[in-house]
Amino acid sequence: MQTVTTAIKNSMDSSSWIRKMFEKGLELKKEFGADAVCDFSLGNPDVPPPQKVKDELIKLADAAIQPLGLGYCPNAGIPAVREKMAEYLSKQQETPVQAKDIVMTVGAAGALVSFFRAVIEPGDEVLTPAPYFVEYGAYCGHFGGVLKTVPSIPPTFRPDVKGIEAAITDKTRAIIINSPNNPTGCIYAEEDLKAIAAIVEKVNERRERPLFILSDEPYRAFAYDGAKVPAMLPLSKYACVLGSFSKTLSLAGERIGYFVANPAMPDQETLVAAVTLTNRTLGFVNAPVIGQRLAAALVNETVDLDIYDRRRKLMATVLSDAGIEFEMPKGAFYFFAKSPVEDDMQFVDALLKEKILVVTGKGFGFAGYVRLSCSVDEKIIERSAEGFKRAMNSFK
Repeated sequence: MQTVTTAIKNSMDSSSWIRKMFEKGLELKKEFGADAVCDFSLGNPDVPPPQKVKDELIKLADAAIQPLGLGYCPNAGIPAVREKMAEYLSKQQETPVQAKDIVMTVGAAGALVSFFRAVIEPGDEVLTPAPYFVEYGAYCGHFGGVLKTVPSIPPTFRPDVKGIEAAITDKTRAIIINSPNNPTGCIYAEEDLKAIAAIVEKVNERRERPLFILSDEPYRAFAYDGAKVPAMLPLSKYACVLGSFSKTLSLAGERIGYFVANPAMPDQETLVAAVTLTNRTLGFVNAPVIGQRLAAALVNETVDLDIYDRRRKLMATVLSDAGIEFEMPKGAFYFFAKSPVEDDMQFVDALLKEKILVVTGKGFGFAGYVRLSCSVDEKIIERSAEGFKRAMNSFK
């Protein structure tokens, strides 16, 4: 008996490594206690939201009991919120943006899914550098899209611009850029982004259906050591930017994000209207009202990023002392560390014996590495040090 579609069954099978790690973590914590387990597998932002979140929620509590206080809003978002976002994104993207260019979405994921529903025909291809966020394939695949990946260049994981150009076909509909990157922590250089933008411009000279650049930026605020995340909108009129407040404000569960299309894009108004429609017809209807209000009030705030930076530096020390190779991440809150053996699952298993949970690089389309999240307390990072050393010694 086949209960679900073949596509969903295949997706469930390919993501079994996530379930395995999650279930194994529960087993270890139940057997040995949560304090004995060092779980670096999940990117769940644990730093408390800014104090202002509480202040705004108190205000919203009073507004909520008014007529329609928590009622439906326009599908593209609350007008005043979109105005505030336009002001914010105009500065961030170094490009004049108006409220009409923006759709408030159910997280960055909702923005991607709504965009793909609006532009993808069955058989269309979506390119992205690997390693990549595993759900991209499902987001475009729901509508018949096919994800194709181009391996980045280790150890820095700089995107292979020539490889991206070579991978473009008549079916290529979008290129996803994720910088700061999950899982590598790499921030793409402006010269590489300009080169990709120039390729897209050249391709679109002969296209009726344009090739888009999607800049997925939920980690934009997480840049360290003076690193700058280049603005994407000034580089290409075919660029769309999407992001969320899940990480920057630790509001992951509130599911609030945004989509903005470059105002200079040909037929841009039609695209924004289409994403507004799909935002509704996919069942989202509108982004969470409380989340929208919080985002507008705290758009220029962030969690304490120094906490993540301290964890980053501590994790670097722990991994270095254990003899594990890695490129110091310039952004986000992940390490993509090289496995001491070709089969990274062997390294994952060796770490599990030390009650350390990491995620296989195969799950991000790049074998031979493992991802570690720094979204954990510093005490956990410190506690893991000897376990990493023992795991590494097991391969000598």
